[in-house]
Amino acid sequence: RCVFRGNTRVEEACEMYTRAANMFKIAKNWSAAGNAFCQAAKLHMQLQSKHDSATSFVDAGNAYKKADPQEAINCLNAAIDIYTDMGRFTIAAKHHITIAEIYEAELVDIEKAIAHYEQAADYYKGEESNRQVVLCLLKVAAYAAQLEQYQKAIEIYEQVGTNTMDNPLLKYSAKEYFFKAALCHFIVDELNAKLALEKYEEMFPAFTDSRECKLLKKLLEAHEEQNCEAYTEAVKEFDSISRLDQWLTTMLLRIKKSIQGEGDGDLK
Repeated sequence: RCVFRGNTRVEEACEMYTRAANMFKIAKNWSAAGNAFCQAAKLHMQLQSKHDSATSFVDAGNAYKKADPQEAINCLNAAIDIYTDMGRFTIAAKHHITIAEIYEAELVDIEKAIAHYEQAADYYKGEESNRQVVLCLLKVAAYAAQLEQYQKAIEIYEQVGTNTMDNPLLKYSAKEYFFKAALCHFIVDELNAKLALEKYEEMFPAFTDSRECKLLKKLLEAHEEQNCEAYTEAVKEFDSISRLDQWLTTMLLRIKKSIQGEGDGDLK
């Protein structure tokens, strides 16, 4: 009976912490809300209520996100531990993505963001959630290229391109992935880029007629002739039809800088 009474007390405390947390949320006192949810999570654990504990850790993480990103990550990691222990890998993957996004936006630690996207991809792979795997891997590839880990980026873009080129619904995207892989090759070595381009055209004939492929050929030619004007002109023409995003601009500038005597860092 004593144990039962003890449990009832813990349950009451748990409810009070949760109620307090929600009131702090209404008052937009995010740290206090996070702290109260965290206390509730620990008490749920004491009551052997894993699912409720994980839910409270996630609530804590979401509250802390607005005030203390590192504390948010700690709480989400605690939730992930519980979910993986319960075999709930899809939901664990989702929270790894949230952590990756905090590292991207708040803490600007791209290496750590990559690690969490990779972990999420791994869990999704185990659950056969292929679309989610691809979304996570594309994030990894984009960041790897930014960090000059070109080989890693190339492997992902080629893998995703090869997997999508035979799918009638997705093959339109395949040209984009081969384009990005070729740009990564190009930054490392012009000859590699030429060979890669030939390989992609052979594997995926539709690539040859794409604007991306035509741009690559013009850029390779301009690079070979060390003709900066021709390079800039080709990029400008491409950009006038489909806008270059930040990633493409960065990669194209890195290639442009390898043209001799190229001092200014502008594409247009």
